[in-house]
Amino acid sequence: METEDLAALVPSWTLHLRAERKTDGTIRTYLAGVTPYLVWCRGRDPLARATLQAWTAELLESGASPATAKTRMMAVRHFTRWLAGEGEISEDPFSRMRPPKVDEPVVPVLTDAQLRALVKACEAPPGETSGLPSLRHRRDEAIVRLLAEAGLRAGECIALTIDDVDLVQMEAVVRRGKGGKGRRVPFGPATAKAIDRYKRVRRLHRLAERPELWLGDRGRLLAYNGLYWALGQRAAAAGIEGFHPHMLRHTSADRWLAAGGSETGAMAVHGWSSPDMLQRYGRANREQRAIEEARRLDRGDL
Repeated sequence: METEDLAALVPSWTLHLRAERKTDGTIRTYLAGVTPYLVWCRGRDPLARATLQAWTAELLESGASPATAKTRMMAVRHFTRWLAGEGEISEDPFSRMRPPKVDEPVVPVLTDAQLRALVKACEAPPGETSGLPSLRHRRDEAIVRLLAEAGLRAGECIALTIDDVDLVQMEAVVRRGKGGKGRRVPFGPATAKAIDRYKRVRRLHRLAERPELWLGDRGRLLAYNGLYWALGQRAAAAGIEGFHPHMLRHTSADRWLAAGGSETGAMAVHGWSSPDMLQRYGRANREQRAIEEARRLDRGDL
């Protein structure tokens, strides 16, 4: 099959992904692999193993990380699996290809001091402590606290509506997490207070009647890029280097385990179906938690 013919089937594949209830983020990730691959394949056989291997090698040589190259390659493999399943091609040519080996990096988590500094960096300057000018400051503090405590993914946080957050029960409902799964996540009084302070200012916003919980400070809704930028600015003010919103999810898992929370509880709250994900997210301070646990156990007291 020619490259142009495959490209013409991408919209149908996208419809299939939506019907499978894949998240928008997952679909974007898949398309970010398949689309450039098909562009690169012009003049080449897009269904030849050697072609996919050459493209993956070129990604690595051009500076892409093994994780990125693996993600892009796996997207192409998802596409060809669908093609074979739909009868568009006789068989999946990439079914047994191995992706690049990836070393799992240890994602750093924020210390309590850094987390406090990040919350403090969200404080409004004098003159912006009340009314609509304070909206972005109260919003950012509420988001930081919610992500760090409840461990939501950034996309899950952005998708929250007013009705999804119950400040009396101190719970938020994730309607559609990764894999299309929903869940309830708890949070404490400090986070509830921060969300309440934000909601009181939110009533003054011109989009106050919209169902979305998070609003921008320029009369717009808050999108993922806006959240990423806003929290990045707060982290810079707090002196935290290399920050990205997902770090708060890792921090949430670490704080849960450090406080003695169960693994099954951590999996339920963070929306993981496999303990492998818990192990991955809990790697950063695993040794320190083990040392503190050993001291509590005091096994030398004979």
